[in-house]
Amino acid sequence: MTTQKSGRLYIIGAGFAGQTLANEIKSKAVFGEVVAFLDDDPGKIGRRIDGIPVLGPIRDVAKLLRMNPADEAIIAIPSASREYLKELYGILKKAGFVKIRILPAISQILEGNAHLIQTRSIDPQDLLGRTPVAINLRQSLSYLRGKRVLVTGAGGSIGSELCRQLLSGGASRLYLFGHGENSIYQIDRELRLLQEEGVGEKATLVPVIGDLKDLSYMDYILGHLKADVIFHTAAYKHVPMMEENPVAAIENNLFGTENLIGAARKHGVQRFVHITTDKAVDPVSVYGASKYLCEQLVLDAAKMVTDTNLKFMVVRFGNVLGSRGSIVPLFQKQIEKGGPVTITHPDMRRYFMTIPEACSLVLKAGGVGDNGRLYLLDMGEPVRIRDMAEQMIRFYGFEPESDIKIEYVGLRPGERLDEPLWGDDEQPGPTEYSRILRVNRKSPERLDIRGLLEKLAPICRFDPQNPEAYRNSKALRAILAEAIPSLLIKNEIKDPAHV
Repeated sequence: MTTQKSGRLYIIGAGFAGQTLANEIKSKAVFGEVVAFLDDDPGKIGRRIDGIPVLGPIRDVAKLLRMNPADEAIIAIPSASREYLKELYGILKKAGFVKIRILPAISQILEGNAHLIQTRSIDPQDLLGRTPVAINLRQSLSYLRGKRVLVTGAGGSIGSELCRQLLSGGASRLYLFGHGENSIYQIDRELRLLQEEGVGEKATLVPVIGDLKDLSYMDYILGHLKADVIFHTAAYKHVPMMEENPVAAIENNLFGTENLIGAARKHGVQRFVHITTDKAVDPVSVYGASKYLCEQLVLDAAKMVTDTNLKFMVVRFGNVLGSRGSIVPLFQKQIEKGGPVTITHPDMRRYFMTIPEACSLVLKAGGVGDNGRLYLLDMGEPVRIRDMAEQMIRFYGFEPESDIKIEYVGLRPGERLDEPLWGDDEQPGPTEYSRILRVNRKSPERLDIRGLLEKLAPICRFDPQNPEAYRNSKALRAILAEAIPSLLIKNEIKDPAHV
């Protein structure tokens, strides 16, 4: 959120969120002056709310406004559909607004006051994909009240959004665990600023720098933190990068998760929620294989649970819009430099969901899920990457091909055209909760996960009795391919330049 002094502010939406923002802006005159609400509700148009006129309909009024460079619009309609947001954005741009902010993350607004600090510049991801499901976040997080909650990978895209939403859960302590000092510093500082501005409840924030790969440290730190609930999001995630560094992928993702599970079981963690990916389904990449094996580790740990209060579960979903290393920020940078926008293949498709929606569903599943269950978030219909690129190009005021070129670069190592959400041996079924599916296996899992870990261990952890195995990526790939046949599948896709 920008804190510089603005000029005249127009709040789009005269409902509860818009009125709350207006009151806060009045109390902090440095942000400028709210000159009007714009709304389409006939019951509000023509009224004054706390002295501020409500003008509308928005499309008609916007044409009459005379903008100056300091004028700004803030869209304060948390329940707006994607289609309506696209319409509003087009109207405001045509009216001359250069600065357009939005109140994002519907789940954070529904059950609490809207705050100016939660607003940010509107982004292409706000207009892409489907309308997020509305979740009563405070109710969904009731199982965390008074608990100590640890989020691994708290500085990442998913981990940081989980932390933002967890502020509303009433947890006594929120442990921000991560390997990167800077990313943990940033999310810690952001959460403290949100709390200062009245967002959420006063959970004690505890940043923790550590490495999942360090077995002794994980045992030590969980023994001291006494976490009740763990949301495990930490992982190396970049597919082509992990194809170049396969040992690091297995060492961090698989053995790091094993260390975390072992420490969690030893020190009485009541609920363990593991975040996984569609790339774990019949994996063709080392990253996907690492996440598939992590799924098995968690489900295997669940089989050993004898206390009905303990729950180990897995939540799987596809791509999220705007995550670090994903195509949305990549396309943004390519468009800003004038193109070209690079796409793997004209037929490549992916399932997409916004980060806030994915996180609110993960938090919901963590509360209602059963021990030993694999849950899948309903991702809707897959989106063609080319269509997304064209929408983003138009968002920035250009036309595809005539202004910004699109180039096809071919599949990179470990990639495939489509990412299935479940395998041939899996059957998704509904739960009583919207957009949360339960995945059942048609036959028992035959993978010997413990035996596989023993084979991989000397490759990832130096063993003086077997020094030649250490960091042997060729041997690692052979072991993985023997256990996971899908890794042998080759990408037999034509050169996209000749499609």
